[in-house]
Amino acid sequence: MAGLFRAAPVTIPCLVIVAAFGLWVFDDGGYPVSAWSPVALLALGLLGVGLATIPNAWGDVPAPVRIVAGGLAAFTVWSYASMAWADDAGAALEDANRTLMYLAVFVVFGLWRQRERTAAIVVGAWTLVMLALGFVMLLQLAGTGHDATDLFGRGDRLADPTGYPNAAAALWLMVLWPAVTLAASARVPWVLRATFAAGATLLIPLALLSQSRGSLFALPITLVLFLALFPGRVRHIGVLTVVALAAAPAIPSVLDVADLLGETGEGDASPALERVAFLTFAGACAAALVVGALAAWESRRPPGPAAVDRLRLGGRIAAGGVVASVLVASLVLAGNPVSRVQDGWDSFKGGYGDNATSGSRLVGGLGSNRYDFYRVGLKQFQDEPVVGHGGGSFRQAYLRRGRSTETPRYAHSVQLRTLSEYGLVGAAILLVVLIAAAVAAARALRAGDALARAVIGGALGSVLYWLVHGSADWFWEFAGLGAPTFALLGVVCALVPRPEPPRSAVLRLRTPAELGGLAVGLCALGLMVLGPWAANREIAAAAESFATRPLESYTRLDRAADLDPFSDRPALLEGSIALRYGDLERAEAAFSRALGRVPDGQYATLQLGAIASVQGDRDRAETLLRRAVALAPRDRLARAALDVVRDGGIVDLPSLSRAILAGAAPLAP
Repeated sequence: MAGLFRAAPVTIPCLVIVAAFGLWVFDDGGYPVSAWSPVALLALGLLGVGLATIPNAWGDVPAPVRIVAGGLAAFTVWSYASMAWADDAGAALEDANRTLMYLAVFVVFGLWRQRERTAAIVVGAWTLVMLALGFVMLLQLAGTGHDATDLFGRGDRLADPTGYPNAAAALWLMVLWPAVTLAASARVPWVLRATFAAGATLLIPLALLSQSRGSLFALPITLVLFLALFPGRVRHIGVLTVVALAAAPAIPSVLDVADLLGETGEGDASPALERVAFLTFAGACAAALVVGALAAWESRRPPGPAAVDRLRLGGRIAAGGVVASVLVASLVLAGNPVSRVQDGWDSFKGGYGDNATSGSRLVGGLGSNRYDFYRVGLKQFQDEPVVGHGGGSFRQAYLRRGRSTETPRYAHSVQLRTLSEYGLVGAAILLVVLIAAAVAAARALRAGDALARAVIGGALGSVLYWLVHGSADWFWEFAGLGAPTFALLGVVCALVPRPEPPRSAVLRLRTPAELGGLAVGLCALGLMVLGPWAANREIAAAAESFATRPLESYTRLDRAADLDPFSDRPALLEGSIALRYGDLERAEAAFSRALGRVPDGQYATLQLGAIASVQGDRDRAETLLRRAVALAPRDRLARAALDVVRDGGIVDLPSLSRAILAGAAPLAP
């Protein structure tokens, strides 16, 4: 093992980052800035260590890998550049920092050459960590009892561990593919193959508990692509069949959970959850026994060349049969495809109200507000098709142009997010990255042995799932999904054939001048991440202490504003605290500073208009409140405040603040 790590020393930094991914899972899936910023700094630090100590001539890196790395670097630079024209430079900086983390993770995993076994160790370690966390999750579900609402997000959909049901489903289904390929590989020890098969069985009920309709489309699409693109079909189909049969007994109980919890999540689903856990664990044990027994037999009696040829032919036939079965089953379930597509489109456009009112959400229709999200995103793209509106700009655009009662921050599509916020320039860069990554993957598959192909197939299966499901959801913003995706893509690129480095050049410290330049560059990038992260910590501390120590909160918010000079959040919180204590002068100054940073900030505009009405400046109050209504036409509180001022009245600031805190301000129905 030590010899393997000496041959591929970057494996150790990769495993450190994999451990960090595991810590993310129960921290809202790595979504909060407070969760992913430390990992971004860790990735930059490990990248610096690698660049300083592990020789790797740029010319020896395969051309497709260089293009992927260069394209991601160009997209990161473009993300930072968009701060110059974004409506909210602070939000654009947050998006750019997240993209920088994805770049750093990819480079750590993909820039240096990996051995087949070390790549298997990295992907296998991530898979095992996630499977262990899934096991813990099932144990939690079995013991929740009446506290199930805490895990299900006050509804009938499992939101833990990410806090968002669709992301929770994707978290587990991304792990399914490497679990299957490693369970199917003859190069993996039979004990581990049994473990991977058992873990894959756990993932299906866990994902279904989130009732993600997007996963129902993403899973079969990914399955068809997986079987069509990657070798080892007969093995993969065999493992998938065992896993599906082992997980099947738990599925009826999974569907019962939603009915028992109800839409409010207040029902008692503990008996059904206990059945889900018991049947899932039993199925996992059965899958482990079957796959483990077959793997042990295969290791003692490996098939000969003639048998291998027959198996390959059988794999092609079986893969074709699976694809045909999926298509036929889809047609049978859908009925008339033309009318079904039309019904689905009508449901999709009709919103949540166009769904079935009873039964499982999974078969209740396609109604949601995504049609309206996409309409606004496309309108953004049409307005600025070349450069986009800048990172983080969708929220304000939807406040102004949306029609639903939701206030989404993101466009709910990786592709539409790119087009609306970064324009054709950003989309072209990412398209080049995807094409180069496909070329790199093809080269790695052609040159790799059986173990390498299993690693590549599993890693790319996860990447494909993230891309397919993320086409209809906001998975770019979930670092717990996005960062592993770029890490796995990096592993694939690390397996592309390249010159063998001399044994004497495995580790070598660079010159002082090179080290100095590297340190300066990485420190500058680290400061871009460190400032907003530290500011976020100060804001969180201020939010906790303002009720008893308001002066301390003000000091913390001043410090946060200095640490992140682009965000309006410190000023918004300071203004809200000042209003709570009746300090209108401080509140007005704070909200004015917030508008200085985000001129289209609707909340600050609304509060300044209300303050002006209390101060007796009716004309200014009416002007500001009219603008607040224009920035968010569906905000009933802004309209009500404007009506009060137009009628000659004074806005009740305490009542307005209470209504906002109660959630009435963001477009309450």
